[in-house]
Amino acid sequence: MAISKTPEGNIPVPQLDEVALETLAVRAGQIRSPELEHSEAIFPTSSFVFNSAQEAAQRFAGEVPGNIYARFTNPTVAMFEQRIAALEGGERAVAAASGMAAILSTFMALLQQGDHILCSKSVFGTTRVLLDKYLSKFGIEVSYVALGDYDGWQSGLRDNTRMLFLETPSNPLCEIVDLPRVAAIAQNAEALLVVDNCFCTPVLQQPFRLGADIVVHSATKYLDGQGRCLGGVVIGSEQLMEEVHGFLRSAGPAMSPFNAWVFLKGLETLPVRMKAHSEHALKVAVWLEQQSGIERVYYSDLESHPDYALAQKQQVSGSGVLSFEIKGDRAAAWRFIDAMEFISITANLGDVKSTITHPATTTHGRLTEEDKLDAGITDNLIRLSVGLEHPEDVIRDLKRGLSALQSQR
Repeated sequence: MAISKTPEGNIPVPQLDEVALETLAVRAGQIRSPELEHSEAIFPTSSFVFNSAQEAAQRFAGEVPGNIYARFTNPTVAMFEQRIAALEGGERAVAAASGMAAILSTFMALLQQGDHILCSKSVFGTTRVLLDKYLSKFGIEVSYVALGDYDGWQSGLRDNTRMLFLETPSNPLCEIVDLPRVAAIAQNAEALLVVDNCFCTPVLQQPFRLGADIVVHSATKYLDGQGRCLGGVVIGSEQLMEEVHGFLRSAGPAMSPFNAWVFLKGLETLPVRMKAHSEHALKVAVWLEQQSGIERVYYSDLESHPDYALAQKQQVSGSGVLSFEIKGDRAAAWRFIDAMEFISITANLGDVKSTITHPATTTHGRLTEEDKLDAGITDNLIRLSVGLEHPEDVIRDLKRGLSALQSQR
């Protein structure tokens, strides 16, 4: 790893062209101030000063680089953007206040009235609400297709289709799509393929290598890893991200410097955390499959998963999120969840603490009953995000849920 100097000549900048992902997670994107701090600095300022009125005018005009206003330029946020772009293999990243702000910014920057989005049915419930209730007000059309229906992706295209949007693995059923196959469909239609890579992160899956044009994340999840802050990020080409940055600059859903600093610290441990999450989740998924009170387990690293072979080809491992259907109805699912003693009942995921939720009444609760069923969200479905506790302790807590079911029979 070579070391170069900044133009001032006194601040070492590592050259990271040929290092491993684990090294990028720790070293990429660091901007040291003249104080030569080792850990990344937080710049909690709303604005920046200029040396002259001329310099201010040049910066606002984009004629010279430099910080202007923290809504759209901040050194700490820039470090996070550069690091996640390096991990994903994209040219540029744009950080936003939340995962949904990142998705909204992508839509608003790159679509216009009369455009059409072809979206997977298997996406986060709030993404569907955003599309159906709000984007439609601006004359943007949307239609849905089953994630693995490749004929449906092809036949769903229209002359005005400008974007294909999907999650893989999907939330919460862990469905997998053949990204190169869908990427080819998008490319032939001259449409952008946007992939939500929240479940896998760049450690387990790199959509750009598989044909994606844009990758989005809720940084709130695994990129942070400890449930501390809200944030989102969009990654893509310099040209596309300039448009997204322009929307963010004007509309203002900016990431705070403190949150960016937290995400930088989260990225440092992302490779080791994702390996552990995957190992723990697989142990729990295998155990759940063996229980008589469980109808079905959805986890892409299980050989019983319909997309297992594709997942083995496309992902390093299965990540930490799984879902399962219990034998019973909504009331039974709630009894199972309420029996947990330390697994947290919360709709967040990607935390070092294991979390559990009932998708039909939380993450996908605003969907119509028809849309829930269409997306496979049943009343007896439970989603589990397996944390970094010992997996045997997680299993012990899940046994309490099974006991609660048996006691009601």
